[in-house]
Amino acid sequence: MKGFSARLSGGLRGFGLAVLDSLLPPHCAACDEPVATQGLLCGTCVRDLTPIGAPLCERCGIPFRHLGEAGGMDPSGTALCEACVAHPPPYAAARAAFRYDDGAKRLILPFKHADRPDLARVLAARMAIAGRDLLAEADLVVPVPLHASRLRARRYNQAALLAARIARAAGVPLAPGLLQRVRRTPALGDRSAAARAELLEDAIGIARGARPRIVGRRIVVVDDVLTSGATLAACARALLEAGALRVTGLAAARVLKDTGAA
Repeated sequence: MKGFSARLSGGLRGFGLAVLDSLLPPHCAACDEPVATQGLLCGTCVRDLTPIGAPLCERCGIPFRHLGEAGGMDPSGTALCEACVAHPPPYAAARAAFRYDDGAKRLILPFKHADRPDLARVLAARMAIAGRDLLAEADLVVPVPLHASRLRARRYNQAALLAARIARAAGVPLAPGLLQRVRRTPALGDRSAAARAELLEDAIGIARGARPRIVGRRIVVVDDVLTSGATLAACARALLEAGALRVTGLAAARVLKDTGAA
């Protein structure tokens, strides 16, 4: 009887979706082009995205045009960029699904600023693929926190929406309340990496009573865009000081300078 009820419920749900699709034909999540299933991207929008893949710096995730551009090796023989050789970041690794170009902006800007939380589904699916190695070793998934005032204005934390979907897909526990913004920072915008780091100093802390959940854990910090790495570094420092074993970062997109990185 229970199995019959489940089949009936699933059949009714499928019928309802079919009726809805007939009234409101599925369209691309980023534009108005028709697609087979609601929530997918059309072929053009998929082609406009620039995935980030190997070869890349194993620490910060910056892609190399070819391996010969690596800045050096760590003691284990891992390829690193020049910046990570000279000044290793506090996080162990960072990965992003896409380059932050016009194709990625078509998804991320509406998601972040135009009340499109539904786009979390599209972005998180690709982030889970880009960060599969990090997630395979993770004990917790943690979103970058928003300050309370900014959360009230935006009504949702885009990093938390991404983290929830990624954690579910990877089968890793979600811990949304571990990190908190202890003070509000101004919009980072086009500020330099040094300015970003200075503004974020002591801006992110550990929530009261959260330390026992952090000690000895391998944590993946999730955000929408990785620019200079200052926000991820601030999160990593707070978590490591609280006893985390390892901190890595996963973003939907990352900003890349038009130099040796592609």
